[in-house]
Amino acid sequence: MSVWAGIDMGTSGIKVALFDDGESLLAAASRRIEVQRLHPGWSEQSPAMWWDNVAACFDELAADQPGLMARLAGIGLSGQMLGLVLLDETHAPLRPAMLWNDQRALAECDELLRRVPDIGRRADGAPDPGLIGPKLIWMARHEPDILARARMLLLPKDFVRLQLTGTILSEPTDGGGTMLMDNASSTWDPELCRALDWDMARLPEMVNPWDEAGQLRADLAARWGTPARVAVAAGTGDNMACTIGVGAAKPGDVVITIGTSGVVNAVDGAFHPAPEAAVLTAPHAAPAAFISMGVVMSATASLDWLANLTGSSAAALAGEAEHYGSGGNWDSAPLMRPSLSGIRTPHNRPDVAGLIDGITLTSDRAAMAFAVMEGVAYQVADCAAAQQRAGVAFDNIRLVGGGSRSKLWGEMIATLLNKPITVPDGAALAANLGAARLGRIAAGGAETDLLARPLPIAAEWQARDEWRTRLQDRLALWRELPMIAAPSLRKQKSS
Repeated sequence: MSVWAGIDMGTSGIKVALFDDGESLLAAASRRIEVQRLHPGWSEQSPAMWWDNVAACFDELAADQPGLMARLAGIGLSGQMLGLVLLDETHAPLRPAMLWNDQRALAECDELLRRVPDIGRRADGAPDPGLIGPKLIWMARHEPDILARARMLLLPKDFVRLQLTGTILSEPTDGGGTMLMDNASSTWDPELCRALDWDMARLPEMVNPWDEAGQLRADLAARWGTPARVAVAAGTGDNMACTIGVGAAKPGDVVITIGTSGVVNAVDGAFHPAPEAAVLTAPHAAPAAFISMGVVMSATASLDWLANLTGSSAAALAGEAEHYGSGGNWDSAPLMRPSLSGIRTPHNRPDVAGLIDGITLTSDRAAMAFAVMEGVAYQVADCAAAQQRAGVAFDNIRLVGGGSRSKLWGEMIATLLNKPITVPDGAALAANLGAARLGRIAAGGAETDLLARPLPIAAEWQARDEWRTRLQDRLALWRELPMIAAPSLRKQKSS
């Protein structure tokens, strides 16, 4: 029986998991990684750190599970998306990668829209500081010498795959976030490249996420005790990997992730851009499909913020919020817009700060926790509404991420969307499994219909009829909350 490896490169950690042909987890190794925040709004990581930690995970698996590594047949990658990786002529990184949540290129978004007014309907959506296009303009203005030395632009998982195989390639799910690609056709767009003053010769060749992008380097095969030939798939972005990891590959399939950030991933059979609502639309990691993405910039991160503030834990706060919600005293709860890292969908306001409205002397920790979780649920509802207005279907909805364990979140979102929501069993490893599925297909061990295989159901959250009117009334009030820019970003936008 063969073994398949899935690499999940997140913002806060890296995990490598090994699966058998039945997709049972055999072994896993993980490492925590840190984000550098040198200035307000900045978010960076070293590409070399990604590779060092991926290699350390494989070193651990080779030491602890040599028998499994001897049967390794394919590797797939899931990577955090939108990280700008610039390489010199030796394929070495020129600077730390600017990550998906880096906000420094706020002013450059307006400039890009001025250069290409219709870019939102051709690329990933409306210009946003997290996307690659505005970052390139920022680099041209602030670090022109480094930009001039760049000979290749890659995304995070592409850089790690380069270390695994020695080959430079990318694929459309990640390419879609560069604002250099025509997302409807999955090809680099010459006009967009000219608008961003980026030579197409400095872009990687595109292949499908499930295509073989190369073989594991011979020295790594020897170091880790693998067979001489191990296929490495092109891989995909983490949102898409998680989606195919739970079997969401057909139009109408929806995967809502409540993690550090929140993402509403809806599989679509056609390209339905909605830049006016800051919906991201990109090719999916499954054939003949697109992903419509509504993004909540701070989901469990908002609960983590409150936990740090109160000296509690996110899990304890979630329990207190659920107890508070069951008491029926919602009217006394504050309303919170948990936009601690700005708003993407549906307002495209990366400068907006979080806001709490209605605090009184009786507002305790449980009420605050309830307000945070309620606010995240409303942001998810706003995303879904924007996507559905664009013509995207919401039929089969799954909930994943750390927040999927919360009954309060699950039932709130089910009520707001008026749909039952299932929680797949083993979804914590969905990105790893999605990546491993791509590696298996690349090695010839399966066909692409594997990407639609569902996971068993661990829980199901139903809409609460008795909550419906109350939630809709509070949602209407919540939508009236003002959007106020954070002082540091207000100053940046005016300068």
